Amino acid sequence: MEKNKIYPHVYERMEDWPIHKLHQDRKAFVQEITDFTVERLKKGKTEDITEMIGKTAYLEQIRIKEEPWKIDPPNDRSFWKKIQKRLVKKVLDEDEAKAKAANQEILTSIVNRYAEEIVATFKIKTFLFARKFLTFFFSRLLNTAANRNFRRFFNSRRHQLGERMKISGEIEKVRALMKKGTVIVLPTHHSNLDSVLIGYIMDTFGGLPHFSFAAGLNLYNTGYTAYFINRVGAYRLDRRKKNPIYLETLKAMSNLAIQRGTNCIIFPGGTRSRSGHLEKKLKMGMMGTIVEAQQALAAKGKAEKIFVVPVVVGYHFVLEAPFLIEQHLRQTGKDRYINVKDSSYSFRKILRFAWKYFSNGSEILLTFGQPLDVLGNFVNEAGDSFDQYGNKI
Repeated sequence: MEKNKIYPHVYERMEDWPIHKLHQDRKAFVQEITDFTVERLKKGKTEDITEMIGKTAYLEQIRIKEEPWKIDPPNDRSFWKKIQKRLVKKVLDEDEAKAKAANQEILTSIVNRYAEEIVATFKIKTFLFARKFLTFFFSRLLNTAANRNFRRFFNSRRHQLGERMKISGEIEKVRALMKKGTVIVLPTHHSNLDSVLIGYIMDTFGGLPHFSFAAGLNLYNTGYTAYFINRVGAYRLDRRKKNPIYLETLKAMSNLAIQRGTNCIIFPGGTRSRSGHLEKKLKMGMMGTIVEAQQALAAKGKAEKIFVVPVVVGYHFVLEAPFLIEQHLRQTGKDRYINVKDSSYSFRKILRFAWKYFSNGSEILLTFGQPLDVLGNFVNEAGDSFDQYGNKI
């Protein structure tokens, strides 16, 4: 098998990584998200804002009752009950001015709570440990699988991971653009392991700085997983929360992080693909924040550009394949099929997937497409945009 090329790191010092700089200023960033989101939400009619807050509190209490997780704050129930009481006492039956001021106060409290939950941290020491651990784990597992002998797990010769994890396409151009602006990677989505594997391959073989990515809040239910994911710059995403205040806070976080120059991984389809094909329909929630961020930078008179890079992830095996097939059958057959729980997060499942992957000579291939600006124009290594006729814009 052809050995993968290993590129030197774009930044010599990890302290220069945009994601590190963002989390060094975490407190101010959370406050910025809060102010930005509240400013957006308070522009509606007073009665509409009151209704939105009431609906959010109602939905959150249903979530607490029907879908409780270990990671949920211990004061979750009391917090939302207090929100409802404040809404009744300070907003309802009050004059317009008092109701408006009370709504803003309550909104600020809710949004700040969401922002604190969403924004994690980035610790260089934790990242370095995770990098070494993943290299050791993948190398030893690959070697053991190749020999089909667990007794030789710690003693046999280490195989080169570069023979199995490969990076191709416009990687040279992407590397050049890293210091020209902010790079947003838009990969295909097959597995809940995608973010970890994509990040590892880009860092280890592509020499790219670490990217921010979404991690489902349910991953934080286990202590070890929560400890590491919370400290490698992933932002926390709670898919149980569908209310407009949470969604607006999430989009504000993405928008402002990109404006601060943070490179991000965003899955354009929003969910895992059963077929592995490119998404035909894009979810514009988080995708829209890329355009908004570029608009905001232009409005502030800043010349920084945001570059969008499509990436195709190629697997021979997908961890959640049985669940994704079952999901398709449920959607097709509706009540004729029994609901099956997605247990893809168990360590046993992940280990089995990794063992199957390495023991069958499989590869994971990251193919970088042509980088684009936010309007869909191709860009060169210098970050210049060109129209469909090759004219510089």
